[in-house]
Amino acid sequence: MLKNWKHFDFTLMIAPILLAGFGVVMVYSASMVVAVVDGFNSNYYLIRQSIFFIVALIGFAIISFLPYQTYQRLMKLIIIACIVLLVAVLFFGDTVNNARSWFRFGPFSLQPAEVAKLGLIIYLAAIYSKKQAYLDQFSKGVLPPLIITALVLGLIVGQPDIGTASIIFLMACSVIFASGIKWRHLFLLVFAGLVLLAFAIPNMVTEERLSRFTGAYQPFNSPDLNGYQLIQSYVAIGNGGLTGEGLGQSIQKLGFLVEGHTDFIMAIIAEELGFVGVAIVLGLLATIVFRGLYISRKCQDSFGSLLALGIASMVGIQTFINLGAISGVLPITGVPLPFISYGGSSLLFMMIAMGILNNIAMQVNKKEIEKEELAPKSGLFQRKSINSYRGGKA
Repeated sequence: MLKNWKHFDFTLMIAPILLAGFGVVMVYSASMVVAVVDGFNSNYYLIRQSIFFIVALIGFAIISFLPYQTYQRLMKLIIIACIVLLVAVLFFGDTVNNARSWFRFGPFSLQPAEVAKLGLIIYLAAIYSKKQAYLDQFSKGVLPPLIITALVLGLIVGQPDIGTASIIFLMACSVIFASGIKWRHLFLLVFAGLVLLAFAIPNMVTEERLSRFTGAYQPFNSPDLNGYQLIQSYVAIGNGGLTGEGLGQSIQKLGFLVEGHTDFIMAIIAEELGFVGVAIVLGLLATIVFRGLYISRKCQDSFGSLLALGIASMVGIQTFINLGAISGVLPITGVPLPFISYGGSSLLFMMIAMGILNNIAMQVNKKEIEKEELAPKSGLFQRKSINSYRGGKA
């Protein structure tokens, strides 16, 4: 393990740890009043998030040194486990915010959809890297993984958890597109998806889901009902200005902005730390995404390349959907901000994903260093050979 330390990608280590550590601080700031209102000590959410942080760090450290090729061999077991968890939660899970999407284990809980996000990335990366030779054959190379993807999406929509399903759908699209699928197959998939969506929409539309759209795009038509949460988010963001009101000085967290320590934590960051704080957080998230895309491009192994791209897209897409919700660009779907929002499942599996990405980066860095070390020796050998040849001719 120690001999691999010099190949460690410190960008992909420091950025997520800084974000997760900052998340602990902001969860405490945003949740003190909520904890007391809920009947707990003001440190309740701080202590829990700190435990999540420590467990996530341990997971990150272990996974970083586990060769990512292991997941390719365990691909079938991983996706089967994800499907079993998603089916089980529909029957035995706890209902939170009208969605049966959690397993409760005493004081802690697990969200199978978070497991499925990472599991499906591994599955798609593994299966499409194996099918490179016949990706031009739709029925053999493209269709089988799509059936599994559709099954996972259907189980998550059935909870219902539209936010996570949206992330998985877009994430899967990015991996499938990057795998080298033929354009005609891509257009066929888009057309089929639109047809299925047209049939599914009438069955998916409920009064609650319609209220999310009206709350997002017409918040001031019902400021006390559907638009309340978004308006409070606007107030928090507007109060922050350039440098914010100061850490711990948010007004909106005092019972005005609901879920300020979870899905809307960026609004609290904006209020307390202003545009500067938001820019730093977004900068660190963007660093992870672009570094992941860079590693994907540099990796010579198709599985590692698709896996890195899938993880980078997961972080980027989830960030976009979360920010879209707090700004009114997208309907509110309950998607947490990666590494920052309160929650153990999200933080743990995000850090495990970073461990996988770091291992890919380590192997890429190792090959790059070996190539650089060999290049001068090769050049020296060539120069000696030429000089010897010239000397012989003389």
